[in-house]
Amino acid sequence: QVQLVESGGGSVQTGGSLRLSCAASANIATMPCMGWFRQSPGKEREPLATITQYGATAAARFLKGRFLISRDTAKNTLYLQMLRLEPEDTAMYYCAADPTQYCHGLRDDFPIWGQGTQVTVSS
Repeated sequence: QVQLVESGGGSVQTGGSLRLSCAASANIATMPCMGWFRQSPGKEREPLATITQYGATAAARFLKGRFLISRDTAKNTLYLQMLRLEPEDTAMYYCAADPTQYCHGLRDDFPIWGQGTQVTVSS
């Protein structure tokens, strides 16, 4: 079973940036699909971005290009670069992986999840 460990969360002010990392215990170069999500208290989980084993990416339109998903296959690490952060971005952020199913754009049905990392944006 692949294990995922997120890191890089923290507290920032409005307009700041953070880069989240997700270290995987398996070779992500052949992982059909990985993604980032977030969830705030009282809200549903939101898919943010996905990346395929071929490096194709997709991102939620409401982000307006502020968040960028990428990966380092040599380090088996997935990243989420977050720019121009707003208080509304405050949430627990999770990475997820699917070792068997490819992703075509955003999806929410991943079988493997990390424990999450908290991001808090203050005004």
